[in-house]
Amino acid sequence: MEASHTTKATAITATKSSFWRDVSLSTVTAGFVAVVIGYTSSAAIIFQAAASAGASAAQISSWLWALGIGMGLTSLGLSLRYRMPLLTAWSTPGAAFLATSLPGVPIEEAIGAFLFSALLITLCGVTGLFERLMRHIPSAIASAMLAGILLRFGLELFNVMEHQWLLPLAMLAAWVAGRRLWPTLAVPSVLLTGVLIAMFQGQISLQDVPLTPTTPVFTAPVFTFASLLGVGIPLFVITMATQNLPAMAVLRAAGYRPNSSPLISWTGGATLLLAPFGGYALNMAAISAAVCMGPDAHADPRRRYTAGVAAGVLYIIMGIFGATVTGIFNALPSVLVIALAGIALLSTLSGGLAGAFEKSEQRDAAIVTFLLTGSGITLLGIGGAFWGLIAGLTVLKLTTLKRHMG
Repeated sequence: MEASHTTKATAITATKSSFWRDVSLSTVTAGFVAVVIGYTSSAAIIFQAAASAGASAAQISSWLWALGIGMGLTSLGLSLRYRMPLLTAWSTPGAAFLATSLPGVPIEEAIGAFLFSALLITLCGVTGLFERLMRHIPSAIASAMLAGILLRFGLELFNVMEHQWLLPLAMLAAWVAGRRLWPTLAVPSVLLTGVLIAMFQGQISLQDVPLTPTTPVFTAPVFTFASLLGVGIPLFVITMATQNLPAMAVLRAAGYRPNSSPLISWTGGATLLLAPFGGYALNMAAISAAVCMGPDAHADPRRRYTAGVAAGVLYIIMGIFGATVTGIFNALPSVLVIALAGIALLSTLSGGLAGAFEKSEQRDAAIVTFLLTGSGITLLGIGGAFWGLIAGLTVLKLTTLKRHMG
């Protein structure tokens, strides 16, 4: 299995075909869905984090501008450069940490902490430390982590039916029909179905959506030992452990094996440039990127990179028109967003489960990784994905040792 993954990844990396020939409606839709997931899942947390630092309304808009531009340029550039769906994202756990840690910290000191965290992330990429770590993660553990990360989205698809069944059930039916009749257009049909039903039910209103570009606001950083230690270092650990590590595992589970060092370096470097404008942490994406890595994005893995490019373009537009886009997303009913995210990730979730439990000798470690990652627990401020990885590797080591002793 490992050899087949390597061969597949080599083919993916080596292909340098024409972008315009490779792009399709399904990849553009996958990029759009990835952006929808990225924004709607945690945009409110960004507002909370910025407000906790005492940011003004203009500065909060600047944070969204910096994050949108940063995610857009890095997603577009990396996807084109490596011909893989390499999406970046803001650190959602990092934002949650900031929302609870920044009260009382002046925004200038917060910016200084962002820069310090970004410098540490960049050094991890430049020195190759992160890449050496990734080489020791088996594909079964990576697949189990992927499945655990996506489990919540699959469950929420059905949990939401308890409160409103028509919209998600119709979208699920559209996906089933699409998978049978037009597989590459299954997710676009889900999106179209959801929007039409929501409009028919009067759940979408665009009357109060503003049409104004965002003006970036520069904030000069201030460096203090307390903010670097209390904010900068935890933000670095959270971003690397709960974002970059699972993101690279997701890539490996999908058969893509880029050198992680330049990817981490680029996200860290982009954060260094954009932190003074509010770009607190950029990292490789896991959940939103998974939408662009499955067969629903495109049947040919070598053409799925165009979904990353499409997402990058949309992120840039969102950064420029942050207030407008925020209003549009707020106009969509939450049920539609939850159902769209869950359905778009079903194929990737099933693929992760298949890869996790394919090898019988690694199933004990894979099930521990899957369940602990999917539990959503947070220990010592670090999410379940990191602890799922650690527990899975520990179980794998112990079971392997027992077999050798036996």
